[in-house]
Amino acid sequence: MSKVWFVTGSSRGLGREFAEAALSRGDKVAATARNSATLKDLVATHGDAVLPLDMDVTDRAAVFESVRRAQEHFGRLDVVVNNAGYALIGAVEELAEQQLRDVLETNVFGALRVVQAALPYLREQGSGHIIQLSSMAGLFAAPLGGGYHASKWALEGLNDALAQEVGAFGIKVTVIAPGGFATRRGGEKPDPLTDGDQADRNPIYDGLRRRIAEFVDKSPGGDPAAAARALLKIVDSENPPLRVFFGPQGYQIIQKVYADRLKTWADWQELSVEAHGATEHDLGPTVV
Repeated sequence: MSKVWFVTGSSRGLGREFAEAALSRGDKVAATARNSATLKDLVATHGDAVLPLDMDVTDRAAVFESVRRAQEHFGRLDVVVNNAGYALIGAVEELAEQQLRDVLETNVFGALRVVQAALPYLREQGSGHIIQLSSMAGLFAAPLGGGYHASKWALEGLNDALAQEVGAFGIKVTVIAPGGFATRRGGEKPDPLTDGDQADRNPIYDGLRRRIAEFVDKSPGGDPAAAARALLKIVDSENPPLRVFFGPQGYQIIQKVYADRLKTWADWQELSVEAHGATEHDLGPTVV
């Protein structure tokens, strides 16, 4: 049975690849973009299987109207892909408050609006799959990415809670953490130090910028088409993961990150118990 998709940020990048992969196998897609004129070629190729929609995720009314139109047009929604978002680059000291508010407005509140608009329809039909595009940046942090990390870490918690809330209604949630993908024209990988919103640079961090740029240059870009094929497998799975990496680096990095965290917590556990005003023996079973 073909599926109906609602994909934000469909004009380019992974969002476009996801939409094209779904359409190529006979699914239907409500494709959103801030300017739906960028979707003309998609409509020319796939015709009535595409519903192009002008939508900015920072506009709550537009989000709810677009989701309503998609459900009314196709009769149901099976896969909701929260893909729209952008990076904010700069040291924490460099970030302007408005820049941080803006990236949270798009990356976090934009995703929240789409979920809140879609959930009543998914709950009524007793099925659906919410796909949240996060990032490896949602699971660990690196210098010059504090604002972007803040938005992606927020998405991790939001969707973890969401999955626990809606599972009883037959709704699945998957958070995807991609590595770097060659989504630019010409097969180039976006540069995290030049793409996205840039904070005003303080020269004190220029050496750090150079070191990170050298590391980024050595990291290969993934194939967006392969990511789209992987997503099809996830949405077709009877038991999809809550979290999954797209790319080999995430799992390699996260093992060390989590091992370091566990060691630090273990090393300081005695003080942690002391801070509670009791001994470990006095605390009894842990209740969450």
